[in-house]
Amino acid sequence: MFAVTAARFSSDDPTSALELGEHAEPVPPDGWTTVTVHAASLNHHDIWTLRGVGISADSLPMILGCDAAGVDADGNEVVVHGVISDRAFPDETLDPRRSLLSERYDGTFAERVAVPKRNLVPKPPALSFVDAACLPTAYLTAYRMLFDRSGLEPGSTILVQGAGGGVATALILLGRAAGYRIWATSRSELKRERALELGADQVFPAGARLPERVDGVMETVGQATWSHSVKALRPGGRIVIAGATSGSMPPAELTRIFFLQLAVVGSTMGTRDQLARLVRFCEQTGVRPLIDRTLPLTEARDGFAAMINGDLFGKVVFTI
Repeated sequence: MFAVTAARFSSDDPTSALELGEHAEPVPPDGWTTVTVHAASLNHHDIWTLRGVGISADSLPMILGCDAAGVDADGNEVVVHGVISDRAFPDETLDPRRSLLSERYDGTFAERVAVPKRNLVPKPPALSFVDAACLPTAYLTAYRMLFDRSGLEPGSTILVQGAGGGVATALILLGRAAGYRIWATSRSELKRERALELGADQVFPAGARLPERVDGVMETVGQATWSHSVKALRPGGRIVIAGATSGSMPPAELTRIFFLQLAVVGSTMGTRDQLARLVRFCEQTGVRPLIDRTLPLTEARDGFAAMINGDLFGKVVFTI
């Protein structure tokens, strides 16, 4: 079968580590099944893998990809939940031995992928395969941040740092549909304009002084925006952090955090049940993922290059 694999590591030129071509068919162990992939979406996780982060060299070659939608062995249209965990954990994101597809097990950038049967979520007819393939990582991360970890009710004011990234655009779309007042920041004027088109109430340059303090901040940028995130919060407010793409060693701002009784909450991915509710949320509200481009899997290298260069607003989806 055709697949896109990480054949080696390259921190300086990740696309040079890609290999496109024939790969052995998956052999599902007991309790697993095979999904014929119709669409799969690209995530920053795939770039990190090519750079050698979170995976050992003895695992190579590894088929990339965490997200997919397709048809299972019984002919059912499904969305693939990419978190692989021990069944004993009611919340698989808390399993210290959890992994994502493409870390220990081959991922979704292939004609077929093997996954645990319990990881499949029914895809409703209202969602296309392309739309559904965007949900399991970026949109599920945003869903958990907003509706689980933030503790904030609709009507609250939430600041989204770094508009343009996959999780940030998901936060704007989901938050707007659920009735939050969404503010967003970006260094790019074009991305700020796009955020307004998506439904953000107000947009600001990165680090700008805000009209008022916010109830919560959704943080995925890390070091570059951390101080602004802390200073943007009202007393008793909360930062939910699910990433640190610009670095993970900012000043802690401890005095402000304890004096204003701020909360800093971590969030990682989401559960299979939360993915099922996210799918239903999209079905019921009409929210659809923002897609920057759709490419055949044979042109995956172009999609990787666009993400590395930052030339995106929304998701890259590969069709098979």
